[in-house]
Amino acid sequence: MFDRRSFMLTSAAFGFAGLSGCATTERENAGARDQQLDALLSRWFQEDLRDSPTFATNLGLDVGELATLRAQLADASLASANEERAEAVARHRQLQAFGRGGLSPAGELNYDIAEFRQSVEAAGARFRFGTAGGRPNPYIVSQLGGSYYSVPDFLDTQHPVRTPADAEAYLSRLEQFARNLEQEAERIRHDASVGVIPPDFVIDKALGNLQRMRETPAAETTMVRSLVRRAREAGLGDYGPRAIQIVSGPIARGLDRQIAELRAIRPRAVHEAGVWRLPAGESYYQWGIRSNTTTNMTGDEVHRIGIEQVAELQGRIDTLLRAQGYTRGTVGDRLNALNKEARFLFPNTDGGRAELLAYLNELVRDIQPRLPGMFNTLPRAAVDIRRVPVAIEAGAPGGYYQGASLDGARPGAYYINLKDTADWPKHALPTLTYHEAVPGHHFQITVAREAGELPLYRRTQGFSAYNEGWALYAERVADELGVYASDPFGRIGYLQSYLFRAVRLVVDSGMHQKRWSREQAIRYMVENSARPEGSAIREIERYAVWPGQALSYKLGQTVIERLRAEAEQAMGQRFDAKRFHDAVLLGGSMPLTVLERRVRSEMRG
Repeated sequence: MFDRRSFMLTSAAFGFAGLSGCATTERENAGARDQQLDALLSRWFQEDLRDSPTFATNLGLDVGELATLRAQLADASLASANEERAEAVARHRQLQAFGRGGLSPAGELNYDIAEFRQSVEAAGARFRFGTAGGRPNPYIVSQLGGSYYSVPDFLDTQHPVRTPADAEAYLSRLEQFARNLEQEAERIRHDASVGVIPPDFVIDKALGNLQRMRETPAAETTMVRSLVRRAREAGLGDYGPRAIQIVSGPIARGLDRQIAELRAIRPRAVHEAGVWRLPAGESYYQWGIRSNTTTNMTGDEVHRIGIEQVAELQGRIDTLLRAQGYTRGTVGDRLNALNKEARFLFPNTDGGRAELLAYLNELVRDIQPRLPGMFNTLPRAAVDIRRVPVAIEAGAPGGYYQGASLDGARPGAYYINLKDTADWPKHALPTLTYHEAVPGHHFQITVAREAGELPLYRRTQGFSAYNEGWALYAERVADELGVYASDPFGRIGYLQSYLFRAVRLVVDSGMHQKRWSREQAIRYMVENSARPEGSAIREIERYAVWPGQALSYKLGQTVIERLRAEAEQAMGQRFDAKRFHDAVLLGGSMPLTVLERRVRSEMRG
């Protein structure tokens, strides 16, 4: 949802109490080195924030001396991307030159986190195509990426319209949206010239999204309607005519340009889903694994782990299904049959969707009072539950989370894709809600953002393996809080969610390492995790454009689960889940190897 910098924001200080035993001069020297590192990382954070105006808005930091950012979007040109790649290499060299010596234990931790971030970004700079920085994504425009996908919803849900200056800034961002569409069109052409063309099914989905946006009358687009409605509510007057002029003029031309560029390369597109076919494709996937999982695992290792975990989880689900009378066929067969039972389905109508959303809100209300049983620290910001915008739902993920502003004025948001309610049988919805909302993404991200003792760069960073690993682990915490005590089918849905993430290990590595076809991956997902076919298709096509991202969930959860098991075994009756969760959460997001050191240190103290 954010600009290219949003996933790059550097990390730093987490203070550990107690440097007793060090000489005074050593403490002073370490303190000076820590301050120098902090100053360096703070400066990088500020630079990144200015390069990512939408992230500044998301955080609520586009005020004061940063107020001009509210009227801007990040530059999407090829020249800007190449500058970012060069900067990533330069930063890594600068950090290596700074070195780890002379830092306190806290400073060493900060250095290690930053060094991982910068080493990954520098490694990605060798690939002169796709996105620069952030999540590895080889295709500038896809069914899940590009300005057309992110900007309209960002303007509707995050850009404030409270003053005339806000409304003018909105119009300025509309104009820059048109600029970005043109810039991305140039990059589509450039990347195709070096042999990077999305698979045919990715182009087709992206074209469908772009054409639907282009065919919508300007006055009926979310971009115009949102500004008109909110400006009217704030008593600011009618900004509709000016917005319509921009949408029907430069934005329409930008959409036409992207459509034309995608159509031009469509005859050259192939059906292979994996990035192995791209220039240095095997190295690209290894970069995707490292960036997303913060590990050095190979694709073959991931594939083997996935197959092992699928088998183990299917065995556990088999026991639960038999207890409910489902005994015939494979686990996948039985889950498929369960998913289609009318008693578990909401009508695929507007009324059915409203009923489904009401059910999700009921789940959140139910778990909130249970949370103190497992946590010392609770988030203050609320979370809204929203439908994925209709304009992008054909290619969008099943669910995702958008963070609250730092001051809590704008709540967090949990989005669910309701293109087809059959994708969400009722027993699958509780665990999705605990993953995206509480105690999952909303809980973890908000606790970090509200941690006032941490500097901003610490509170706002994100590592996929940590964030997604926590959200998947949080599904277990919900179970421990008793949400399935009288809901055996909900418990089946909970384990099916884990199975689904294990299947992701197999199919992602299958496509990008083992050269599986799109269809082979879809078939494996449907047969082994019983994901409804429509949902499975969107998932597999997602993994095709975000190589390695789907691995972060189960691998991150596996590390967090292992750390908890270690602490339970070492501490016995002294183990306190609340203390463990503080150790995992209160330092913010970090690479898994750094998390392991931190948690082991905290649980020993």
